[in-house]
Amino acid sequence: MTDVRQAAEHEPVARVLPMLTVPHLDRDFDYLVSAEQSDDAQPGVRVKVRFHGRLVDGFVLERRSDTDHEGKLGWLDRVVSSERVLTPDVRRLVDAVAARYAGTRPDVLRLAVPPRHATVEKQPVPEPPAVVAPAVDPAAWADYHRGSQFLDALAEGRAARAVWQALPGERWADRLAEAAAVVVSSGRSVLAVMPDQRDVDALHAAAVRHVGEGVAVALSAGLGPSARYRRWLSVLRGHARFVIGTRSAVFAPVVDLGLVMVWDDGDDTLAEPRSPYPHAREVAMLRAHQLRCAALIGGYARTAEAHALVASRWAHDLVAPRPTVRTRSPRVVALDDSAFAQERDPAAHTARLPTMALDAARAALRSGHPVLVQVPRRGYVPALACGKCRTIARCRHCTGPMSLPDRAAGAVCRWCGRVEPSLRCVRCGSDAVRAVVVGARRTAEELGRALPGTTVITSGGDAMVAEVPATPSLVVSTPGAEPTVPGGYGAALLLDGWALLGRQDLRASEDALRRWMAAAALVRSRGDGGVVAVVAETAIPTVQALIRWDPVGHADAELAARTDVGLPPAVHMAAVDGPPAAVAALIEAARLPDGSDVLGPVDLPAGARALPGADRDAEVSRMLVRVSRSTGLELASALRRATGVFSARHDQPPVRVQIDPLHIG
Repeated sequence: MTDVRQAAEHEPVARVLPMLTVPHLDRDFDYLVSAEQSDDAQPGVRVKVRFHGRLVDGFVLERRSDTDHEGKLGWLDRVVSSERVLTPDVRRLVDAVAARYAGTRPDVLRLAVPPRHATVEKQPVPEPPAVVAPAVDPAAWADYHRGSQFLDALAEGRAARAVWQALPGERWADRLAEAAAVVVSSGRSVLAVMPDQRDVDALHAAAVRHVGEGVAVALSAGLGPSARYRRWLSVLRGHARFVIGTRSAVFAPVVDLGLVMVWDDGDDTLAEPRSPYPHAREVAMLRAHQLRCAALIGGYARTAEAHALVASRWAHDLVAPRPTVRTRSPRVVALDDSAFAQERDPAAHTARLPTMALDAARAALRSGHPVLVQVPRRGYVPALACGKCRTIARCRHCTGPMSLPDRAAGAVCRWCGRVEPSLRCVRCGSDAVRAVVVGARRTAEELGRALPGTTVITSGGDAMVAEVPATPSLVVSTPGAEPTVPGGYGAALLLDGWALLGRQDLRASEDALRRWMAAAALVRSRGDGGVVAVVAETAIPTVQALIRWDPVGHADAELAARTDVGLPPAVHMAAVDGPPAAVAALIEAARLPDGSDVLGPVDLPAGARALPGADRDAEVSRMLVRVSRSTGLELASALRRATGVFSARHDQPPVRVQIDPLHIG
């Protein structure tokens, strides 16, 4: 049958990126545009195209007058919608993220552009809301060194970049909303990325007070496809000027972006679990760099990655003077649980608490304030630690965490696979090891028996409590699920510190401090009698950082330590997971940059073996490739090319590549 379609008179060729799942087909293809499709088939719209006999989704990247293809071109099957959902700014960001994380553009686009909701798209476009942002009082920001100057720079449209350490008790959502209001008042837009829905709700409530309903929108999966797509379209069309959401919102098509903000960048939920596994902080900073706009990373604690931005002078510090920190912070005491044997208070033994911590809880309850008890989340795998001094055991070759799958076989490094038949603690020389077991529910029961007559509230998992009244009660919470209290808690007890510090992870101490500070920041100041008791050894640097309330010093030491041993963010590191033969073949085929350091292989535990399209029970190993910061893109490019070659051959099982994975050990 003869095709009677006529090609468009102007720019009859559309360059399309099909949304294919295989790496070797991550490239553009040319299709003919018919005269009837020409008006709608513009760059950024969704289309359907025929590819190897089947109909697939795609995006038009550009319109052209000619083609590089030497054969006959196929036709665009149809234009799904005339809405240009892939903007030039987002397309550039998608390209950069795929290159940074050795991924494919279709995989990144699935994260960046939500599925179409046709009914919503066809609804009449409402009038954009009026932007009425009142003048911002800079008094609260003046508590931080150069805080007022930061707001001034935002008002002037300068690309000011900062890492902000929020004070204990700070109303962080109001501070972020104030910074956003300054930018919105200047005529530009703001994007804020939050770890979870609770933080999104808190910032959105503050944003409505500062910039008004409609101007600020919250994007989250919990809205449902219709409501979420409606709000996403309001962002695309320039109606929403302050966009707040979880990690996928970092790709939102914000018009004229003037400021991008990330709160609590150390939270695991900001790391995307789907290929190519980008981290929202890195994507946000990449976007700020591309658009030359302002950026702000905030939190009570500080990650080594955020501190590296300050150390490189890409960003500057926003911290409060030490006298202000001392005034606003609670009194922090460390209690070594090895002293429990000397306790005489039977209630303290029952609650697994030193008597001093139990006395602090009783005093707070008598004064009419609730007490927060933080218990590490279930599911942590304890690291191999010294049974005498509890120093984490690490490999002498690559500093990876040591495991003990079989005592008779000796300790094994989880990074490079080296076996240490006679493991001894580098600190005290002991050959004893220990594990830590925690349990939030049992802790609540024990505290209830130790403090009879006291109301016990638990928060965590699927039963999170947002707020509790300022009345005497015990609130037992897992990290990240702590309810807020009007006026603050009277005391906080941070239990089982070694369950956090003893994780098999290079970020264990950083994450422990972040979780402790998030809980301690909810406690009243020392002037108001607020006390925080952490059950951990006083001499540990992480505990000392909490006592002094010094997240910047801890991050600086953490960055220096990682630099000394060659760990991210001082270097770039790729983790390649899959069947041992496939992993080795991929590493061998990739043209790795000069100076690459290859570690492994090492078997992955059962819980980390799930690979798309692979047998869950199959053997999975990991190899690590470490390179300098300057050759990170070269490493990603080499692995990306090798993955594409193996994909085209169809003779290798699936292999997973992660650049700078959040958890290496």
